[in-house]
Amino acid sequence: MERIKTDVAIIGGGASGLAAAIAAAETNPSISVVIAERLDRIGRKLLATGSGRCNLSNKNLSEKAYHGSVRAMEVIRNTTSAEDFFGSLGVLCTADDQGRMYPNSNSAATVLNALRLRIAELGVREECGFEVKKIEKTGSGFILSSGEREIECSRVIVAAGGYAAPSFGTDGSVMRLLKSMGYKTAKIYPAVAPLRVKPEILKGLKGVRVKGRIAAVSGERILHEENGEIQFTDNTISGICVFNLAHFMTEYEGKLLLRADFMPDMSHSNLEKYLRFVQHQRSRYNLEELLTGIFTKNLAVYITKRSLKRPLTGKISELNEDELHNLAQMIKAMDFEISGCSPWQNSQATAGGIHGSCVDENLQSRTDRGMYFAGEILDVDGDCGGYNLQWAWSSGIMAGKSCAKSLK
Repeated sequence: MERIKTDVAIIGGGASGLAAAIAAAETNPSISVVIAERLDRIGRKLLATGSGRCNLSNKNLSEKAYHGSVRAMEVIRNTTSAEDFFGSLGVLCTADDQGRMYPNSNSAATVLNALRLRIAELGVREECGFEVKKIEKTGSGFILSSGEREIECSRVIVAAGGYAAPSFGTDGSVMRLLKSMGYKTAKIYPAVAPLRVKPEILKGLKGVRVKGRIAAVSGERILHEENGEIQFTDNTISGICVFNLAHFMTEYEGKLLLRADFMPDMSHSNLEKYLRFVQHQRSRYNLEELLTGIFTKNLAVYITKRSLKRPLTGKISELNEDELHNLAQMIKAMDFEISGCSPWQNSQATAGGIHGSCVDENLQSRTDRGMYFAGEILDVDGDCGGYNLQWAWSSGIMAGKSCAKSLK
């Protein structure tokens, strides 16, 4: 069996693994670094981020954008910013009016190319097609085994990702391996993903997109609200505003609903006044035309049917005050009971992972000294908009630096 010896082995050649490799090699140039990547090349998932544009960070970083048991912002505050990190690699970054940061080229390939150039310059070795199936602790470090090859190392950084987007190699296999070694994990669930609703509830809404406000609700408690474009398929509700609520499934599975306000800029009383005007102005028409001056036909008909529960062949003039009141209420607060989350292949991140109690402030294992963690393998998930990639860079840099310093 082929055995490779190195000072530092990094499991995973994604965003956090590449950042860790660069940070380790720059911090301690005398050490050797090997990246063990399951796929045939590193960085494949990175190329798909931000719809190929690579939304690599956000100008508006804050505690509220991160969820999980690991204190993400402490790590982020104690590492270089994404803009400075990529600036050091020769990548010019720019931000849009919502603070989302992209490479000036608007191409994820620019980001991956810069990372690959730097690890090559630093002499980092890539071992692709290396699926880690066993991690063995030895007296002097660790042995990683793929079954056909082994890597013997003094330190190991686990940056293998979670479960999201399994076509890019992140199928949770390393997470399961760590659990078998005794590591505690927070409840694992797809995050930054569409939420599922029973198809019969969404009948007629497929393809509808509408700007509004959406809230995650459990019982009588509003957990969080987001503004943005709400999108419907035949069995899911999606859009960035919904993606940012998906992480609540880890705690409220089976007890979560989404409440949509399709007219957030109009009060309930003003909406009722408007509906009375429409009733007068369109009195001769059938009920299916009641809301077509406000919404697309599909959504207008859906809201009217769901609120009035009567044939839409009736006349608008026949509506009474209670029905107008209920219709306004439905527009301002329409509930959708959530039946689950979309499959992992439709998820952009993993909620849950190695629990924060398992690592110290340097992201080193509390039980297996010399083992570090970075990226999505840890119990951190961020909102949509560059927050998850910022965590990947920052946690990779923290793990890489800390690991390299321990070898000086």
